[in-house]
Amino acid sequence: MNGDSSEVLGLLVRDIGEAGVAEMAGSPGLAAAVDQHVAGLRDELGERPGEDELMGYLRVFAEEAFNRGWWPGSTRDWEFVRIVAVCWMLRESAAR
Repeated sequence: MNGDSSEVLGLLVRDIGEAGVAEMAGSPGLAAAVDQHVAGLRDELGERPGEDELMGYLRVFAEEAFNRGWWPGSTRDWEFVRIVAVCWMLRESAAR
């Protein structure tokens, strides 16, 4: 992935994460789904992964999703919820 497309990917992921975290406040179903993904990520990355580890995971995950042809079209698809979960964890990490 070249620099320009990497920047576009980063902006898109940021927008997805921010939109999803905001939507969680009014959507208990989305909040529950994000919570499940957070639990899975903690199993995979450890109880308190740092910001660098989370950003690395997010970069690889999003790039692989886009390379598979995924595009954000639903706030309920697995990839969207996973990205929101990582963004939620990044917020938690920054607050520590």
